[in-house]
Amino acid sequence: VYFCFFLLQASHILISVFEQRDFIPLEANNNHNNRSSLGRGSAGGQVCSRVSGVSGHPNKRKRDNKASTYGFNSSLDTGGCGYTGTPWKVKNYSEGILGLHEEINDFYKHMSPRAEEERMRMEVVDRIERVIKDLWPTADVQVFGSFSTGLYLPTSDIDLVVFGNWENLPLWTLEEALRKKNVTDENSIKVLDKATVPIIKLTDFRTEVKVDISFNVKNGVKAALLIKDYKKKYPVLPKLVLVLKQFLLQRDLNEVFTGGIGSYSLFLMAVSFLQLHYREDACSPNANVGVLLIEFFELYGRHFNYLKTGIRIKDGGSYVAKDEFQKNTDLYRPSMLFIEDPLAPDNDVGRSSYGVLQVKQAFDYAYVVLNHAVSPIAKYYPNNESESILGRIIRVTQEVAEYRDWITKLWGPQSQNEPALNGNDVTLLVKPQQLDECNNNLTEEVTASRSKTSSNSSSLVSSSSSTVSSSSDVDSDGTPCKTVKQLPGRGSSAHRESSGGVTNHRIQSHTTSTPTDNKGGKVGSA
Repeated sequence: VYFCFFLLQASHILISVFEQRDFIPLEANNNHNNRSSLGRGSAGGQVCSRVSGVSGHPNKRKRDNKASTYGFNSSLDTGGCGYTGTPWKVKNYSEGILGLHEEINDFYKHMSPRAEEERMRMEVVDRIERVIKDLWPTADVQVFGSFSTGLYLPTSDIDLVVFGNWENLPLWTLEEALRKKNVTDENSIKVLDKATVPIIKLTDFRTEVKVDISFNVKNGVKAALLIKDYKKKYPVLPKLVLVLKQFLLQRDLNEVFTGGIGSYSLFLMAVSFLQLHYREDACSPNANVGVLLIEFFELYGRHFNYLKTGIRIKDGGSYVAKDEFQKNTDLYRPSMLFIEDPLAPDNDVGRSSYGVLQVKQAFDYAYVVLNHAVSPIAKYYPNNESESILGRIIRVTQEVAEYRDWITKLWGPQSQNEPALNGNDVTLLVKPQQLDECNNNLTEEVTASRSKTSSNSSSLVSSSSSTVSSSSDVDSDGTPCKTVKQLPGRGSSAHRESSGGVTNHRIQSHTTSTPTDNKGGKVGSA
């Protein structure tokens, strides 16, 4: 009896540690960036009023990722401010899976880009574009990635591509110019000239916005257009993607450069998940996003066979056997996370995501936690009504909340009625021709006829020097060439939504098979 009691107590301790393993306490009184904390005051997470002076440039950040929850534990004292990390939770929700759906909607509204955040980012784009135009007046600068599609988080990167004719890519010339013009400093810029797609990575000195700059990469802009098309086709996609991006971002699993899954890969995984979903109504605007999120985590955390199976979204979507794909091509062996690039079928978008098994483990963890949180027994837990279900796997750090308040103070709207963008495409504040270019409305003739001046005293060369890469190599938040991005999963038969304006779905247990060319035939166990 005593032994059984000991095991029971130990299991409670292990479960508690397991559910809190992502959140380890930060310094309680870190005075970041000399930004004043304005405090929006919400039930889910009030920001302390901790004014530290707004003048002067912020001090150097200790952490590169403001959104990282490594070091966050909501159960410990946070310096007396009571910030819980769930600022989107302003009310109590329904029980179970319907409550998760309602909370995801509030998370999406809260975390969607605000008009002032767009204005600030456009200032960054304009500042960098002026430096580029000073060097090469005929250069063409385009925005792509999450900023152009509207699927960006408050700390997401801006992706820029510069089109021109150079014998050698002017990476170091632009790097020097950006430093001299005080756009950034030597500690906040680096040139990745050995990457498959060379880029410049920098942090804007005034706003702390991260920017990735590539040269002559056409597929990034095309990928942004592709994402916009799928957003229209699957109305639930932006909500699902924004939650998944935050989930990976706070765990530092979103950078391809460090083996994580980038936004483009994640987006393609989410599209594949919806394409191959066994319920046709799962993609309707009224679908329960809570169900879809749990199913996504279940699929990619438990059932998907990364060893044998690849993902294809062309022609309605299918799974592909890696062995069959390798036989039909002369390419290298497919990577652990094999995602066929819809813009360049010979390219494996996920080949740089060498840490995908760590992501898989995180997805499985999220499935277990959410599945438990929406189970019927959860309603008997103490404080169940006031606890955040989504907050069990996702937290917004106080540093991010203060950063957004700082942006609102300096770039806030004249009218407080100005709405959030809610994942809609950004209206770029540029000339009509540049806007068309950002939306990929240029003809191949116009693209090919761009004439640019040389940078490194190099002579002009033909436009054939443009890099036509796939969407997976630029380590970016958006949809650049050669980057790895987003992920899906499925749920269990235990979940059902109650009525109330949300389509009623029943989640059935299933395993993912490995079709050859379509949704039908199986070629291996998944």
